[in-house]
Amino acid sequence: MSSENKELLSFEAKLEIIGINPFVFLPQTVLSEILRRAQKEKGKIPVKGRVNNTDYNQTLLRFKGEWRLYINTTMLKNSPQRIGELLQLTIQLDTASRIIIPHPKLVYALKNNQVAEKRFNELTPSLKLEIIKYISFLKTEESINRNIAKAINFLMGQGPFIGRKTLNIKGDRDEI
Repeated sequence: MSSENKELLSFEAKLEIIGINPFVFLPQTVLSEILRRAQKEKGKIPVKGRVNNTDYNQTLLRFKGEWRLYINTTMLKNSPQRIGELLQLTIQLDTASRIIIPHPKLVYALKNNQVAEKRFNELTPSLKLEIIKYISFLKTEESINRNIAKAINFLMGQGPFIGRKTLNIKGDRDEI
């Protein structure tokens, strides 16, 4: 990656909200430069920088035709209560790998249940990633074990998991 792509872009933006999600719009010059560096006009763009002197890793997303940098409470404490505040931000592309490896216990559980493994492999990529992320970020062995059991039950159509109802199993096709 060229040093130009590593250069931080600085800007000020007013914190806004859509639904329950605080975000900022990037100034057009900053947005154009990020899109140029990313060499894309759509999809997700991994970025990093600082908001009011706090480091962040985030994804720049296009929603309802507008590119937005969502500002969560990790990035800015009490962000939902700070709507209208003018923020100092820096941004650049984040070229670090964001691949999340499935927890070994999840891999083991799937390997030992062919039906669950087949259904897992047939899920949409986003739902697979959601399950992998959820289990990978758990802290205690107890919660990991408990949630892997819930994930397997979910894949078998026997219970909810990660805020979703059971998989509806119809013939050879699973629907959520």
